[in-house]
Amino acid sequence: MSLLAFGLNHRRAPISVLERAALDESSLAAIIAAATASPDITEHLVVATCNRTEVYAEVSAFHGAVADLTEAMTSSTGITHDDLKAHLDLHYGDAAVAHVFNVAAGLDSMAVGESQILGQLRDALGRGQSEGHVGPSLNSLVQQALRTGKRVHSETAIDEVSRSLVGAGLDAAREHLGDLEQAHVLVVGAGAMSALAATSCVRRGVAELTVVNRTHERGAALAERLGGSARPAHELVDALADADVVISCTGSTGLAITLPDVADAQVARGGRPQAFIDLALPHDVAHEVADLRGVTRLGLADLGDLLGSDGRLPEVEQARAIVGDAVTQHLGKRAASIAGPTVRALRTAAQQVVERELTRLDQRTPDMSGADRAEVELAVHRIVEKLLHQPTVRAKELAIDGRFGEYEDALRQLFDLHAEGGAL
Repeated sequence: MSLLAFGLNHRRAPISVLERAALDESSLAAIIAAATASPDITEHLVVATCNRTEVYAEVSAFHGAVADLTEAMTSSTGITHDDLKAHLDLHYGDAAVAHVFNVAAGLDSMAVGESQILGQLRDALGRGQSEGHVGPSLNSLVQQALRTGKRVHSETAIDEVSRSLVGAGLDAAREHLGDLEQAHVLVVGAGAMSALAATSCVRRGVAELTVVNRTHERGAALAERLGGSARPAHELVDALADADVVISCTGSTGLAITLPDVADAQVARGGRPQAFIDLALPHDVAHEVADLRGVTRLGLADLGDLLGSDGRLPEVEQARAIVGDAVTQHLGKRAASIAGPTVRALRTAAQQVVERELTRLDQRTPDMSGADRAEVELAVHRIVEKLLHQPTVRAKELAIDGRFGEYEDALRQLFDLHAEGGAL
């Protein structure tokens, strides 16, 4: 078995492609069902965020698994085979393991070092466990990746130097509007990203904060916690007219803020400038609002351009070092767990041969001294260790690379190995 990381993310796919590949509950269930039905996939989990739609899977055949996941992705979403082929991010074996660890640590995020991915990965793992398509291998991998992600945030200053999507958007809004201390901010949505956005606004000292959410009670709870106010969803257009900065992240499959909505708000505002920060995928705010006079719109692609990433930052390098060590340790344990039974069987069989031959030697040379027998026994053990060293090392190397299957079969056939032991 080998690990496969398959999917789309912001590094290789434009936002327009990621939007079409975004998963709602129905498409997520369809991909999970297809992966479960694949004869070449034994374990899997799906990670769907605003920056990525990826499947992590334990597979017995690379090409068969890729073909099944390709069909699942294209049939369940709005993405075509050509777009998937052009932008697919594919990792296999130890590279896939490293990818999962980098994702958990926030090193593969649009905003380097963001910690929200930890909760998203934990949720994906929980769903996979409850639905029975995550087994011991993936569970061990993701649990260790989550622990490593936590270490990165607790042992480095990556949180302090990494600019969030929200921070980048607010910086751009300030460039458009001026000082935000006099600004009225409207947050549309009340999920985790919206809560982060609202909290960031309060910390920056904005003049007023309003929350609009489809479930008014949830929006009101968020607003009350931050000293703001809440309005029901049917008052969205009126709330837009009052807002200088609008931040939206609803998770809706359609537009939350349309061109007519913003045009009406602009009439009511008398043309005063307005900034829209769209953190949603698919996008919440119609792209065309940017064509209105005085209005700027910043979507995820724009924020990604603003953020960039500086791999030379010492905090990022520290995080990479932690992740690198954790990946090496996990690969070693993974190789031992995969190759271990066969290596133990080989060594057990060799030990049985040694014991038989030493017993035969005792019977044939009853007058041999204890010292001489000890020298012979030590020499025999040294020879066996030297003979088994290279096969053992090679077994672990091939296990890490995901190519242990044929080697295992060859060892068991050559040495007639059975389970944890056997005859040589």
